[in-house]
Amino acid sequence: MRYARQEDLQKLALRMQGSAEGVSLAEIEREFDVSRRTAERMRDAVRNAYPQIEELSGENGRKYWRFPPGSLGRMVEPTLDELTSGHRAAAIARREGDETTAEALEHLLAKVQAMFREDRRRLMAADLEAQLMADGVAFRPGPREKIAPEILSALREAILAGVMISADHRARSTTKLSRNARLGPIAMLFGQGRQYLLAWSEYQDDLRLFALAGFERISLEADVYERPDGFDLQEWLSESFGIWREEPQDVEWRFLPAVADEAAGYLFHPRQQTARLEDGSLIVRFRAGGRQEMEWYLARWGDQVEARFMSTS
Repeated sequence: MRYARQEDLQKLALRMQGSAEGVSLAEIEREFDVSRRTAERMRDAVRNAYPQIEELSGENGRKYWRFPPGSLGRMVEPTLDELTSGHRAAAIARREGDETTAEALEHLLAKVQAMFREDRRRLMAADLEAQLMADGVAFRPGPREKIAPEILSALREAILAGVMISADHRARSTTKLSRNARLGPIAMLFGQGRQYLLAWSEYQDDLRLFALAGFERISLEADVYERPDGFDLQEWLSESFGIWREEPQDVEWRFLPAVADEAAGYLFHPRQQTARLEDGSLIVRFRAGGRQEMEWYLARWGDQVEARFMSTS
């Protein structure tokens, strides 16, 4: 019996083209959520259609399959949806103040589109413009802070190199300027409105958030900075609502029936649990710190939401 889902076979062929090490049967099973036998059928179908496929032997005798570079020719050209996603990502990055990423994405997309035939390039440009206007990402206004590109570039370099930085930073709340603060940068947190750097502060001997717009000078140090053992960024973020760091507490929000359906369409917290009451209300429960930002957010729901904050200490 042959495996004949053409779309999956094309995706598999592209994976084999894009991997220098090749693709194993176990990877096919995981990526396409299929059994071992189906993975073998998929490999055989691709191998029958493209006899130039190469078989490699890895550790423990495991087999891998790949295509020599350029084997698939124009089959690897991106689709309109893929290009639109790239332009959408660039627009979102620029809207959130990450100019460096936006420019890098736009340069990459320009290189990709330059490889098209002239007739396809003209047609693709018109379709792209129409699709981007339809979703409105590039033109959607909204407030954001201005962050100097050289600040973002220096922070990225420090994070990738794993080194300390010396920085002059102006606190948002007090406008006080701290000079030569030594920080171990971990990650830049982008989102609508304000943008932050998560870093270890030598002075406070703890992880802290620093407004990206507050950095006035950054220089890389020779000292290496290593993340705390077992540190997980997503785990750290899940203890907060927004960017506020404080002792987590049990939170319960009750959205009244008039707005319950609308509220059900939101993910307020990655670990939230929800329940519907008999009167149509929606209950949302989670555990996190950041009560002040929660209250700011809940204000948009007016008197249609009731909030309870329960400390376990």
